[in-house]
Amino acid sequence: MQIGVLSIFQNHRDEHGDDEVMRGELALALLAEELGYDSYWATEHHFFGYSMCPDNLQWLAGVAAKTTRIKVGTGAIIMPWNDPYRVAAKVALLDQQSNGRALLGFGRGLSKREYARFGIPMDQARPRFDEGTQLVVEALDRGFIEADTSNFKQPRAELRPRPTRTFNDRVFSIGVSPDSAVQAAVLGARLMVLAQQPWEVFRDMALVPYQNKWREVRGTEPPPPVCGQLVYCDRDAARANELGERYVKNYFATVVEHYEIHGKHFQDTKGYEFYASAAEMIEAIGLEEMATMYASVNTFGTPAQILEKIDAQRQILGCDVDVLTITKYGGMTQAEAESSMRLFADEVSPRLRAASRAAA
Repeated sequence: MQIGVLSIFQNHRDEHGDDEVMRGELALALLAEELGYDSYWATEHHFFGYSMCPDNLQWLAGVAAKTTRIKVGTGAIIMPWNDPYRVAAKVALLDQQSNGRALLGFGRGLSKREYARFGIPMDQARPRFDEGTQLVVEALDRGFIEADTSNFKQPRAELRPRPTRTFNDRVFSIGVSPDSAVQAAVLGARLMVLAQQPWEVFRDMALVPYQNKWREVRGTEPPPPVCGQLVYCDRDAARANELGERYVKNYFATVVEHYEIHGKHFQDTKGYEFYASAAEMIEAIGLEEMATMYASVNTFGTPAQILEKIDAQRQILGCDVDVLTITKYGGMTQAEAESSMRLFADEVSPRLRAASRAAA
């Protein structure tokens, strides 16, 4: 089992200076190395305090320079917003800078207001994602890029420097909707998910289609999913559950706002039909009940309670999982985030690893 930390760079309700937020996120990255986490990941988001990392490869290069052991991953590069050559070249460079510690995660993007500011129609997201990710992965493997697709034209060009080794076992892709999960298998990527719906729904709608497609295309057993979740760990059960629920629900409110989840635009956007259904469900049950459900699938509590929740995830999904912890969000203080990370590393991680070894 691999256990990682994902930074989302949230300036919650713009309550702090951006410089303070970024210093805090760097401190969490260095703490992850100190505490023995396996990997550190950074998001890509633009324009808003919801999440402020417009170039996660640049950010990870800085983290790599200050660390020696921890793997550094993009969680994720939003491929429709990026040029395949530049992604491949910068990933290869990061791999050299980090001495082979780079991990490559892709996402399609869900925010209408981010797409609008790039001037890219969301209807183009699926083909731009499918074509772009394939071009990047092939370029990293072959050492050159060449494209003549509906969205990308690129004469043959070498990647220099080349990565330290193949990325065949270092590619990840976020898959919440069924089509994104299946495409991850086609790409040969590990499936990543961020907790936002009951794990039974993720299993049936995304994980099982991914596993079936992987077996069909590759003829091998699929790797375990990487399950990202909002985490808050505290020894005091009452405080852990009070603060954990508060911060998760605070974050959920920003998700609804940023992605306009309750809006109608998904109904008219090709490739986002899954989210149109989600919007209808929110309208039917109401935001308050939806926030309660969202809190229930994320991971806060005492170390023992968190171990129970992650074990329950594994039982529902029917397989081992890698755990990706989102450690600061929703107005959580820096001190609370660092304390939670330390306690998780001391009392949760060793037991998760032991349980994973015993199940192998």
